[in-house]
Amino acid sequence: MAERLPLPEMRPAAHRAFLLWGMAAAVAAALSAVQVAAHWTGLAGTGPDAAGLERIILFYSVLPRVAVALVCGAALGLSGMLLQRVLHNPLAEPSTLGIAAGAQLALAAAALYAPMLMEVAREGVALAGGIAAVALVLGLTWKTGLEPVSVALAGMLTALTATSAATALILANGEYMYSLFIWGGGSLTQQSWTPTLTLGLRLALAALASALLLRPLTVLGLDDAGARGLGVSTAAIRLATVAVAVWLASSVVSEVGVIGFVGLAAPALARLSGARTPKAMLIAAPLAGAVLLWLADGMVQLLSGGGERVPTGAATALLGGPLLLWLLPRLGLFRPSSLGAQPGAVPRAARPAAMIGAVAALTLLAAIVALVVGRGPDGWTLATGPLLADLAEWRLPRTIVAAAAGALLAASGTVLQRVTANPLAGPEILGVGSGAGVGIAAALLVLPAPGLAVQALAAAAGAILVLAALLAIARRADLGPERLLLAGIAVGALCSAIITAVIATGSPAAFALLGWIGGSTNAADWSEAAAAGLASAVLILSLLPALRWLDILPLGSVAGALGVPERMSRFILIVLAGLSAAFAALFVGPLSFAGLIAPHLARLAGLTRTLPMLAGAVAIGAGLMVASDWLARMAAYPYQLPLGLFASLLAGPYLVWLLGRGGRAT
Repeated sequence: MAERLPLPEMRPAAHRAFLLWGMAAAVAAALSAVQVAAHWTGLAGTGPDAAGLERIILFYSVLPRVAVALVCGAALGLSGMLLQRVLHNPLAEPSTLGIAAGAQLALAAAALYAPMLMEVAREGVALAGGIAAVALVLGLTWKTGLEPVSVALAGMLTALTATSAATALILANGEYMYSLFIWGGGSLTQQSWTPTLTLGLRLALAALASALLLRPLTVLGLDDAGARGLGVSTAAIRLATVAVAVWLASSVVSEVGVIGFVGLAAPALARLSGARTPKAMLIAAPLAGAVLLWLADGMVQLLSGGGERVPTGAATALLGGPLLLWLLPRLGLFRPSSLGAQPGAVPRAARPAAMIGAVAALTLLAAIVALVVGRGPDGWTLATGPLLADLAEWRLPRTIVAAAAGALLAASGTVLQRVTANPLAGPEILGVGSGAGVGIAAALLVLPAPGLAVQALAAAAGAILVLAALLAIARRADLGPERLLLAGIAVGALCSAIITAVIATGSPAAFALLGWIGGSTNAADWSEAAAAGLASAVLILSLLPALRWLDILPLGSVAGALGVPERMSRFILIVLAGLSAAFAALFVGPLSFAGLIAPHLARLAGLTRTLPMLAGAVAIGAGLMVASDWLARMAAYPYQLPLGLFASLLAGPYLVWLLGRGGRAT
């Protein structure tokens, strides 16, 4: 089990942090006072009917919103503090452990397929989802001794998979799409005092349970052997504490949706303010969480003119990425994680060309099935002759787009895994797709009707900037492979929060982004097919002159001695990987995991050398996306699921298996 991992000493900053904490509380109080005063003035200066409406708004919306922000912030602060204490992990909190995403997935599934459960057992549904997610994360990382970076990485990848599943469910049911999406972003809009009273009771019970666990939590500050020597059952205390934290976080999700990263920031703020003992943290962390969420919600209302054009949960998520990036260089006391371990050896294919040909043939077969086989009002059909010619006008362009996007993602993933020497590196995991989304969002907001070429340039700029920032951060902070992945997830979370904030505005750009985020190819036409095919051909062929670099760069410092210009070669390869991921994300959205698993599958097929692996991965990626596109059309007929999200659901089980093996694919 994880040994005690002391946190950096920050007492010299405690006084300043305490002053900042007080200033934040004062600003939050002032913002709330302005809201209350505006409606109180309306009570006195209007007629009876208007005064009655102002009274309803004040006592059943404005004041409950202030109260629920305080209670939710305190609950998340306490939950994060408990998780961080019991796991010896300053990165642990409901968002980073996948608890919030698991609860959201369970609630979305229940809302769509078992609505009665939402009436009678909504909190139980959320709790079941949260427990399932955290159980998966702990099970995946138990053999590493719950090493902090491993736990955080497994949790955030699990959260990505759960979030993609929930989004796919929402987008497959158009009548609920927008409201569920906004709710999932963490909306604090209130219409009664019921959520505040419900969460307040849960918070009081959790605080009481935490007080009873105070002595065991103090002893758990020692290593496990020392704790057991003092008569503390470490396993039982861990399970009890995690259960309390998960219950509290799931309750918040069931009432207001996902509020991101407050549970990470509140304990950090409490420690900065001088709290060190469990007793002090038990008081300071909930207070810090309450102030933080109160302030964030006040700023959201101020910037939106008193409403909520952006969900508060999306606004707090904007804090999470920078905070994670700030914490990463300070985790030098952690033991190395095994999640980035190099994969074991596999038998090399005796005839690589034949293996690549077989994979290409399977991809071609998948394309033929996608063109010929389908479902209609009368059931399954096999299109031939004139019917096939008619349907090909719709099916063939989207098949070409899917194949080109899969090939680009696979090429990008192959390059990134070799350049970073990490088998878990992929354009989806490193936030490249989300960076491309921010570029697209900027183009949609700045220009009235940007064309495909402009969107492609904007996506490429966003993706390359994300990759460049990640490598600069890694180089400056001397981050290892696992921390580079975690930094990528942090940057991805920041970019995703920006995209969610834009979508929540309800503008024309928001609806365009909402369609993009799922990665739908429904509207693909011949111009998009030509652009995707041309981009894939140019970018993948551009990698051929760099094959020697890809052979030598994984050797590390030896590369320079072998005549490879390390800095220039890395830069060129990263630009090509970023461009490939950006063009793919433009057509199929930011999340599919094809770029992560295609190189692994190619290697497992015996394609271990650079050129065969690249060719095999490209063919596998194209086949995966073509098959995903066909299944996305068939699985929920007459609805068409988004291609990118459906592909992520197919790749999710492999990702879980890979994490469970510590990053080894064999």
